[in-house]
Amino acid sequence: MAATPQNPAAATPRRKVSRHRGEGQWAAGHFTPLNGNEQFKKDDDGLNVRTRIETIYSKRGFDSIDPNDLRGRMRWWGLYTQRKPGIDGGKTAILEPEELDDKFFMLRVRIDGGRLTTEQLRVIGEISQEFARGTADITDRQNVQYHWIRIEDVPEIWNRLEAVGLSTTEACGDTPRTILGSPVAGIAEDEIVDGTPAVEEIHRRIVGNPAFSNLPRKFKTAISGSPLLDVAHEINDVAFVGVHHPEHGPGFDVWVGGGLSTNPKIGVRLGAWVPVDEVPDVHEGVVSIFRDYGYRRLRNRARLKFLVADWGPEKFRQVLEDEYLERKLVDGPAPEQPVERWRDHVGVHRQKDGRFYVGFAPRVGRVDGATLTKIAELAEAHGSGRVRTTVEQKMIVLDVEETQVESLVEALEALDLTARPSTFRRGTMACTGIEYCKLAIVETKQRGSQLIDELERRLPEFDEPLTININGCPNACARIQVADIGLKGQLVLDDQGRQVEGYQVHLGGALGLEAGFGRKVRGLKVTSDELPDYVERVLKRFQDEREEGERFATWASRASEEALS
Repeated sequence: MAATPQNPAAATPRRKVSRHRGEGQWAAGHFTPLNGNEQFKKDDDGLNVRTRIETIYSKRGFDSIDPNDLRGRMRWWGLYTQRKPGIDGGKTAILEPEELDDKFFMLRVRIDGGRLTTEQLRVIGEISQEFARGTADITDRQNVQYHWIRIEDVPEIWNRLEAVGLSTTEACGDTPRTILGSPVAGIAEDEIVDGTPAVEEIHRRIVGNPAFSNLPRKFKTAISGSPLLDVAHEINDVAFVGVHHPEHGPGFDVWVGGGLSTNPKIGVRLGAWVPVDEVPDVHEGVVSIFRDYGYRRLRNRARLKFLVADWGPEKFRQVLEDEYLERKLVDGPAPEQPVERWRDHVGVHRQKDGRFYVGFAPRVGRVDGATLTKIAELAEAHGSGRVRTTVEQKMIVLDVEETQVESLVEALEALDLTARPSTFRRGTMACTGIEYCKLAIVETKQRGSQLIDELERRLPEFDEPLTININGCPNACARIQVADIGLKGQLVLDDQGRQVEGYQVHLGGALGLEAGFGRKVRGLKVTSDELPDYVERVLKRFQDEREEGERFATWASRASEEALS
């Protein structure tokens, strides 16, 4: 018996043999939509909503927007409604979408590979100041997000972005999202291979292409030739990681099936080596497998990671080779363990052309339009025309002459953008949180900034690499499961029995070739107010109990529950 909406039990592990019949897979001939999301995508391609935004909604206002466009297709152009102010976290899962919706939008600017010119950055900053009340957060996928966007202003924003080569196309939705790339591609002294040509060709082929604009869910791509493994390749749907093949030279190792959220999975290697000019073909093959074989019945099982888990890497590679590439891939080696534990490129580093790049750390990715405009001006004043965003909510100025480096560092410091951050400033990340996100339960950005200040004051000598990731809900936009200290927002009871904002604690997660998910200590939750005390206590125990050279994640995996409480 096939799985159907009337018979969900048929999709349990006992019926795995029948899953392909009932999961809405196009390759099995099942094109009938099995949920509302699949229906509205079949009714009209999300890319088509742009015309309605430009000709109808921007002229008639928010109340004229069709609900399937408002909470569906508009995501194809980077637009999400933001949370109405004043709604507490306890109501997040109770209220209907229209009760949570404000009449303003989050708008995500797509920045593939994190690559920006100073002209583009200046325009991003100017748009922020004119249309977004100054908001402009750097995300952990190298994008910039605005808030407070009015539908009436969207066409003008698009015009200004597109005039400098930027867009919001498929920055959200069931689409190929922004392509992560090494922010120092083509300039780093230690680079294995430059993935920039692949990023550019994939963008040309895929973005805005109706052949790939109706995927089962979002599809995330990462490409980096850096030995630092600097694009979180382990948690993307497909990733290309720089390696040296003993016979064929530099190229990429292929990974598939990574992702976090409420069902986290680390990606798996296909064991295939691909030269840079073949990466776009392989990428197109993988995204086509997802489109054709991906599970479309249940949204919570519609990511590529579930298909990879059911098939395994061997079958996935075989289908890719036989049905999509029509050729065999070359077997290849795994990437080497990175020498450095920080992967964010913060600090001053020599480029292979003799100039320098300067990476700096905003507070938990929070900047504003005026600051972004000043960064563009500072970069140009110090001889640079290029900046980059990173997957750790950081930024980089490229192409700085040695004589200009110290002056730039000092100028950035004056903006509270330090190139010499403490461990806590460098390693703390936060998602959008309840301030704007309709899914969030607790505050994140301000809490993260306050935590940085407290830990710098309490533990000024602590200099071990450490990541503290703060998420406002279970969906893991801030990658809580792979942080040294991951904090999942939820409502908890304080010592007086009152329901307050707090976090479930994950300890000892990591990315890199020793990637793994953090440990949850039974019942370990902390209130927001208790958070600085808790982190200070755990880090002091780590300092007391660690073995020589031991990482926090390693210690947390062996420490007693008492030590972690």
